[in-house]
Amino acid sequence: MDAAALERLALRYVERFATTRGRLVAYLSRKIRERGWAGEEGDPAALAQKLADLGYIDDRAFGEARAAAMGRRGLGMRRVTGALRAAGLAEEDRAAIVPDVATRAVETALAFARRRRIGPFARVAADRTVREKHIAAMIRGGHDFTLARCIAMMAPDENLDRLFENR
Repeated sequence: MDAAALERLALRYVERFATTRGRLVAYLSRKIRERGWAGEEGDPAALAQKLADLGYIDDRAFGEARAAAMGRRGLGMRRVTGALRAAGLAEEDRAAIVPDVATRAVETALAFARRRRIGPFARVAADRTVREKHIAAMIRGGHDFTLARCIAMMAPDENLDRLFENR
């Protein structure tokens, strides 16, 4: 593979997938390892930066879209920040996105509870072991323990206003 082939590969990748500079660099580095390199050593990081400068890659927009999608699915801040870190977003981009995710913590936790029929969305009141499993599921979903416990302890069809008063 040479520089022209690497650029074609990078353009094809950003054409097909929403990505970040970090993911593109990892992809291109893997392809260089797999296929080998002919001639002067290629620089995947410089190529990724060039595509970002041209507007083909926007890490901040990718992160905001990913955080919004995960929030709609009901995933909490820890899961969102972990996914953004794994996607290769820079620290400053993650730091800009996290406050928005934190402000929607109650809404995302309630979306998670609604999908899993936890607390006020359950059909019947849960006993202690089921509540503990619900709390554990919410924590694995990236939610704060206190909020997860508060939601799991709520009775079916209980008014949700008290959750918004404390936040």
